[in-house]
Amino acid sequence: MIKIFRLIFLLSISLFARENPFFPLSGEENIPYTTNKTVVEVPLQRAAISLPSTARILESVTVKYKNLDGSIVEKTEELGNSVDWHLPIFISQNIDDASSTPSKTVQKKKSSKKKYTRVLIMKFITISTDKHEIKIETKDKLLRNFLLTNPHRIVCDFKRNIDIRSLEKKIKKSSCIKNIKVGNHNGYYRVVIELDGYYKYQVAQSKNSYEFLLL
Repeated sequence: MIKIFRLIFLLSISLFARENPFFPLSGEENIPYTTNKTVVEVPLQRAAISLPSTARILESVTVKYKNLDGSIVEKTEELGNSVDWHLPIFISQNIDDASSTPSKTVQKKKSSKKKYTRVLIMKFITISTDKHEIKIETKDKLLRNFLLTNPHRIVCDFKRNIDIRSLEKKIKKSSCIKNIKVGNHNGYYRVVIELDGYYKYQVAQSKNSYEFLLL
């Protein structure tokens, strides 16, 4: 008799038990789950993102973050600003950055005087650079100029009857130029300027010089 009573008692408990105690009851779905496990993340100081040499305009910045309930959300800030791919893009979080107001940022006027650095000097031609500009000083007429790829380089042909040995110079200084080659042909000499990345360019002529603006 006692065994029968115990069997009935156990059956009654199983009828009221939850199917899976690890899942919430009906009506509890909107309650965020928590855990006793403490995860300490390293505070953000500064992260840097490098762009390829083809980048010219930063259209937007997207940040992906995790909420308290563990959900992942993305937030995008539309920008549309020109960028210099030589410089990294930073994301940081500190008091100094937060106190500044981007809309009231005053841009300093750029000096109209350019500081060219000479990278090649020859008797009949001098090549200098200033950031994204290349200046070629010569009395010789520029016959043609064009762009070649793999690697990206500007080719310039100047009119002059000259007999010189082929010259090649690697530019070690911080410059948009990586390498310069000079060689003579029948009635002209050729200057090949290898660039440090992908560019388009515009050329302007002034007295005894040609200025190439890299875009």
